[in-house]
Amino acid sequence: MKRWQDYISTHQHRFVDELCHLLRIPSISTDASHQQDIQQCAERVRQYLEDAGADVAKIFPTAGHPVVYAEKHVGDHLPTVLVYGHYDVQPVDPVELWHHDPFDPLIRDGRIYARGASDDKGQFFMHVKALEMMTRTATLPVNLKFIIEGEEEIGSTHLATFVQQHRDMLRADVVLVSDTAMISLQQPSIDVGVRGLSYVQVEVSGPDHDLHSGVYGGAVPNPATILCQMIASLHDANNRVNIPGFYDDVDIISDQERQLLAKAPFDLAQFKRETGILDIWGEAGYTVRERIGIRPTLEINGIWSGYTGEGAKTVLPAKAYAKISCRLVPHQDHQKITRLLIDHLKRIAPACVRVEVKALHGGDPYVLPMDHAAYRAAVRAMKATLGKEPVPLRGGGSIPITAVFQQILGAHTVFLGFGLDDDCLHAPNEKFDLANFLKGIETIPYFHQFFAEEMRA
Repeated sequence: MKRWQDYISTHQHRFVDELCHLLRIPSISTDASHQQDIQQCAERVRQYLEDAGADVAKIFPTAGHPVVYAEKHVGDHLPTVLVYGHYDVQPVDPVELWHHDPFDPLIRDGRIYARGASDDKGQFFMHVKALEMMTRTATLPVNLKFIIEGEEEIGSTHLATFVQQHRDMLRADVVLVSDTAMISLQQPSIDVGVRGLSYVQVEVSGPDHDLHSGVYGGAVPNPATILCQMIASLHDANNRVNIPGFYDDVDIISDQERQLLAKAPFDLAQFKRETGILDIWGEAGYTVRERIGIRPTLEINGIWSGYTGEGAKTVLPAKAYAKISCRLVPHQDHQKITRLLIDHLKRIAPACVRVEVKALHGGDPYVLPMDHAAYRAAVRAMKATLGKEPVPLRGGGSIPITAVFQQILGAHTVFLGFGLDDDCLHAPNEKFDLANFLKGIETIPYFHQFFAEEMRA
């Protein structure tokens, strides 16, 4: 619609400036020292929603970080869309690998670099600006609700309780999320599903204090060595997860769906360049995209023990630690997988050490039926602005709350992501292409228009 294009053209510099203000707030949810920043960011998001034309925009406290809620009611006869996003961000470590201050946005070569640029401030902010545009041009075709949380990066710890307590307020016909990636603007794609998550921390203890490795080495169990042996046993020779029962509930998708997913272009050489790897790795019998999207995985996210400072210190450490995450597919239950993982780690540990495993957080996988009205609307919206029909993909990441939305609200979720795989999410030098940011603002109103049409059909 020309009115939308004209509005974006006129206000795009302000849109970017306002996003930069949001990105300057270090709303790191994992770090208690940033509690004031979390509060400030929630208030900034609330103010932006109010300025965009929301009838109601307020902050709800939770047992953890606050939730921002807003709504714009147009008519009782219209469908309602609930927009979900998160204003919290990942830590910036290792900060020395950033090319600039992570919370001082840098615009270079048509990209905005900052922590949270793509995950998820830049992406949910597209919806805020789309609301403003539709309100100012009197073209909003649906009722809109927003739920923007501050705990996604720590597993949406308190959001399920919030949704349960406010299910009437949040009730909607569909949930719309922009927290995923597409292949490119030239080859659009839509994630039809995301994987679940099980995340644990392992502690292996040997002696009751660090020992001299020369005096005691060879006779005293070394927790670092034993933990490494345990971790090495978690995959078999075909790189399958080696935990009894891990694959029992895995959904085996049909050959037809695998063929449909395979239509998405994939350049192995480019994939190697983007990741900096010499060669790919993974479960035998599956393509790279299938390993990322339709198969469960187990990854070591961190491992540490003993002396890691400069120079040498001949220590036999008392403890060793690891953080382990499993990405899950339909119909795996994250609580069941966590129990299997904990029991297995304790079972394979030798009697000479003590093992404690703590569950940190998790969530179930989610897949949107491709015959759903919201998926059809998303396909039409992308085709309207990008000129090409998007291909379906299964996302490798996790958005735990999507399964909760379906369970509590009875609403499916459609993913309308405009990030890119090379946005360096959770890594130094995170970025978001400004062309994607602006194209997202243009596409979102088309989704609302087409969803209203699909619901009337």
